[in-house]
Amino acid sequence: MSVSGTCQLCGTREITDDCGRCGKLVCATHYDDSFGYCTNCVTEIRGAKEPTSTPEEDEFSDGVDTFRS
Repeated sequence: MSVSGTCQLCGTREITDDCGRCGKLVCATHYDDSFGYCTNCVTEIRGAKEPTSTPEEDEFSDGVDTFRS
């Protein structure tokens, strides 16, 4: 990338990439290579809150992803 300046998220680090979703110019810390998006967009896509329990810990789960009757 030939653009110079500071990250639009943190305002301190040098720009290294642009978000493929929102177009913000971001530093390496605020860019997720696996998605090609800034960390804000990845958080929106994944949901703001990660699950706190695993299927094994969930009292209503039998660990199976399909419905059984």
